[in-house]
Amino acid sequence: MNAQEAKWPVFRAKLVNRTEIAEATMAFRFERPREWTFKAGQFVDITLLDPSETDAEGNVRGFSIASAPYEDTIMVATRMRNTAFKRVLATMPLKTEVQIEGPFGDLTLHNNAKKPAILLAGGIGITPFHSIVLQAAHERLPHRIVLLHSNNRSEDAPFLEELRQLEKQNPNYKYVPTMTAMEQSQRTWPGETGTLSATMLSKHLKVATPSDPSIVDAIYYIAGPPGMVADMRKMLVDWGVDEDNIRTEEFAGY
Repeated sequence: MNAQEAKWPVFRAKLVNRTEIAEATMAFRFERPREWTFKAGQFVDITLLDPSETDAEGNVRGFSIASAPYEDTIMVATRMRNTAFKRVLATMPLKTEVQIEGPFGDLTLHNNAKKPAILLAGGIGITPFHSIVLQAAHERLPHRIVLLHSNNRSEDAPFLEELRQLEKQNPNYKYVPTMTAMEQSQRTWPGETGTLSATMLSKHLKVATPSDPSIVDAIYYIAGPPGMVADMRKMLVDWGVDEDNIRTEEFAGY
């Protein structure tokens, strides 16, 4: 299928800027065509055009869109591994063009605002949720949103301070970062520690037990490494959450 026959847009966009948003984690902003639209939580495929090097993993990667639909650039973020694709992405000159295809995916906020949205992120799996919570604040959506985000150390946590500050803009939103390996950090950490768990979620949703209706009836979104996604899904199903109310996206090999 060529681009003219495709059901989704394919376009070229120039790299506008890149910034380090956590240790070994970079964000890249690209031009956004004025007529191009997407929903918060979706992703795109980015293709390097005539890159200076390549390897067996190829020149195409899928990235969740970390920017919000109201913003005028397209931002993606990734952990920086030693692959040809990421070496080129990290060093290519500003204004270099890439090909962007999409948007794809349905990890998007549900319409029924009476049901809370519980977002469970592991590491760089925060990217689609960054888009969702930014857009929710911008639109002043009535949804109750609780975002729990697990990282090894605070140094590794993308968008940490921005996600905290967003609580001031949206009274319906709560951000709970937790760190699992602060013994390896040079910083102090006054917040939650340990992996995401039923106890932690019950505490921050302010319910006595996981079987509370506000837990069971919520819509859950899980994004992160495959093992974390599988563990969180099992935990929720064990609670009695309907699998139709669990939406997931795996971030493998980042």
